[in-house]
Amino acid sequence: MDAHRSHASTSPTTALRLESALALLHHAGQGAPAGVPGSVAWLQELIDRLVDLSSRDPLTGLANRRFFELALAREVDRVARSGESALLLVVDIDHFKRINDTYGHAVGDQVIRAVSEALAVTVRPMDLVARIGGEEFAIVLPNCPAAFGPQVAARVRHRVARTVMPLFDGGSVTVTVSVGGAFAQQWVRSSAELWMERADRQLYRAKAEGRDRVCLEASAVSSVTAEEKGMLYGTSQFQDLE
Repeated sequence: MDAHRSHASTSPTTALRLESALALLHHAGQGAPAGVPGSVAWLQELIDRLVDLSSRDPLTGLANRRFFELALAREVDRVARSGESALLLVVDIDHFKRINDTYGHAVGDQVIRAVSEALAVTVRPMDLVARIGGEEFAIVLPNCPAAFGPQVAARVRHRVARTVMPLFDGGSVTVTVSVGGAFAQQWVRSSAELWMERADRQLYRAKAEGRDRVCLEASAVSSVTAEEKGMLYGTSQFQDLE
């Protein structure tokens, strides 16, 4: 009774915002939360679903760039404190513009979804796969020993190359990806931006060397940039959250 009374007394403005929130869920293919509309449990589930929706790429269902950047910053901080290894892979679909120009954007979207599914099933459940740009993806692999890095990256590349994507007209298309990667600096206070720059440099190298290949930064690299030196005695941006 109280829950119904609470919902009935909702102001027109609040009701409109709830309708907008429900419309967002409907657009994403989700129904309304279960339970009594307006109740605490119902509102909490609505909030949880909206939070999850805001962290997902609408085309692929993978983590979006905003969520990826937060996760990457946390991982940099964790590696600096624990000394455990972590690998960042940046994956780019080769000649994607040619696919769009040849088959159209609908097929291009189909290719992006197929590649995202191939990436998601190739890595561990604990790894984060995100779509960070049009045809660009990133994978954060915590606790990934340096010896396993090349194998993981090669498996990602081969899995995509083996994926046959059916077309609307009955045909099919296959694509390749270029992969660049870098390990986080262990015991070094760094930043997500610097780690991403290092992985990007390897991706550019893979593209320049002919595409459809993996280029990883040497795991033995231990040089520290001037910016990283300035952060050696810095305070963790997440220490208050733990």
